[in-house]
Amino acid sequence: MTPATILTGFLGAGKTTLLNTLLRENHGEKIAIIENEFGEINLDSRLLAQGADVEIVELTNGCVCCTVRGELTAALQDLLERRDAGTLAFDRLILETTGLADPAPIIQTFFVDETLRERFQLDAVITLVDSEHAQKQLNEHRVAVSQIGFADRLLLTKTDRVSDDDKALLIDRLRKINARAPILEVVHGQLSHKDWLGLHAFNLESTLAIDEAYVAPNTSSLAFVPIRQPRTLLNRSWNDNIASHLFEAGEMDLAHVGAWMESLIESQGNDMLRYKGILAIAGEPRRLIVQGVHKVVGFDYGVPWRPEEPRRSVLVVIGRDLPIEAMKSGFIAAQSAQTAQLD
Repeated sequence: MTPATILTGFLGAGKTTLLNTLLRENHGEKIAIIENEFGEINLDSRLLAQGADVEIVELTNGCVCCTVRGELTAALQDLLERRDAGTLAFDRLILETTGLADPAPIIQTFFVDETLRERFQLDAVITLVDSEHAQKQLNEHRVAVSQIGFADRLLLTKTDRVSDDDKALLIDRLRKINARAPILEVVHGQLSHKDWLGLHAFNLESTLAIDEAYVAPNTSSLAFVPIRQPRTLLNRSWNDNIASHLFEAGEMDLAHVGAWMESLIESQGNDMLRYKGILAIAGEPRRLIVQGVHKVVGFDYGVPWRPEEPRRSVLVVIGRDLPIEAMKSGFIAAQSAQTAQLD
């Protein structure tokens, strides 16, 4: 399967600059790039370094979103057909969205279409954040918050133009929105491809990372703390309606937690941007991994629990205006009867 990376970020965040750095690197891969811009002329594609190892496809019908997802699917299928015919070779795909695009429909494209699902492996969503203008963009543009909420890695650009205090405040805000995504600083687009490609963020792995420094009220290691209620990232003075929530419980009853997840996805899926969980199922030696984007979700069993580690269930949800108390009650209620008695 060909790895595919979605590169997003609000207008002027530095996506094209980062891509040019990649194209000048000795990364040893042939790269296909799908460029999307709002309007009839895609200027960004003319700014990209051209070469034998680069294939650029332009989409100029506006934001890559529901209204033009068909064009994106057609472009991806065309790339595959050309490769199958031997007229094009590429090892990796990068889709650079316009700064006005919500990443959700793009992500879903790779899961909904059967051909694309079988031929591409979605690697990660990379979001660039303009340190100089991000606070204003987040206050005024809902899509800017969504781009951060969907990210698997956040790349902070233009940090040389802001004070250390302003940068710290911005990082606080980003982590409140998305506690899963590591934050890296990028100066003038200089960042090794190893830091944002090949992340395997959409693999159903038996690991779950979250920045514990920004979780309240208990910031101990989440693997060993028997918390009975979800921990929500500290909300400072901002009014972002997207936030990260961490739920923890003991062993779960498989039928009960499955029914709860199905009901939750049906009722709240439109407002759950990204979610991932590592669940301990009563009577099952392996971890149950769940990962989803809105109403597109996958389940699989991962590696067995080690004898010495607590069998705890953890679910991280990044969402918009979610009914947290009801979700908390449902998650706790999905515990196995034995675990519930111990609690």
